[in-house]
Amino acid sequence: MSRVRTGPVLGLTVQTVLLAGLAATVGLDVAGWLAGLGYGVVTCVALQRGLRRRGVDRLGPADRVTLTRGVLVGGVTALVVTGFSDPAPLAVLVPMTAVALALDAVDGWVARRTGTVSALGARFDMEVDAFLILVLSVQVAPAVGPWVLTIGGLRYAFVAAGWLLPWMRGALPPRFWRKVVAAAQGVLLLVVAAEVLARPLTAVLAAVALALLVESFGHDVGWLWWHRSTRPVLPVLPVRTVAPTAGTSISVPRVSPVGMLPSVPSVRPRVEAVADRPPFVVHQPV
Repeated sequence: MSRVRTGPVLGLTVQTVLLAGLAATVGLDVAGWLAGLGYGVVTCVALQRGLRRRGVDRLGPADRVTLTRGVLVGGVTALVVTGFSDPAPLAVLVPMTAVALALDAVDGWVARRTGTVSALGARFDMEVDAFLILVLSVQVAPAVGPWVLTIGGLRYAFVAAGWLLPWMRGALPPRFWRKVVAAAQGVLLLVVAAEVLARPLTAVLAAVALALLVESFGHDVGWLWWHRSTRPVLPVLPVRTVAPTAGTSISVPRVSPVGMLPSVPSVRPRVEAVADRPPFVVHQPV
């Protein structure tokens, strides 16, 4: 087996062992087993593809920490799905989720400390975070209300919008507040899932989490809209025929000179345009 498959397959193996341990202790039904194994297989395949595209043969130190978090998220997923038929064992689910959230601060530190920061590692970390938030949203929905599923679905709605709107696929500048909001989602939802507060207070916490998330995504969408670019297409004029030799003709497209190009909107907005659009000023990077 090539080294490129070692890390992801090891993660899938550990995922299976964890699910077996949960089944032997707190119990997993068939749906929980399928959800946990399905999550593990998808993670394994996605990591293998990512490593091949990156051109490396193994996971970095920070990626291994993220993979550990991913295995724990697979266990949480199995417990939540099993909870559809029987109450999920909070004594196991809450600590497992807490460890997964705590490790979120470790993998980034390890990446910076070892100089192994990469686009693959950042994407892997983001996907694990997003899926954990989705699973926690499902866990607390029966107690808080179906509206809380919006918290888990917003990130995937953002990705789906990028398939339809090209300007939504632009690169966003780093923003520390975005990281704070992402971390707050997991912590607030975990408190709600732990059922340590009265029902009205849990609803308030979930509403706060949703408000923070809507503000963060709204800021990013506004920034992408404001910085969308217009790419002019060079026009092609009617074709004329050139005959270099007798009996031979070559068709050459006539391209209009630069000075004759039709005017196109400027990619960079004018200062006056910025002043005319105050609602979008808040979406500028700070």
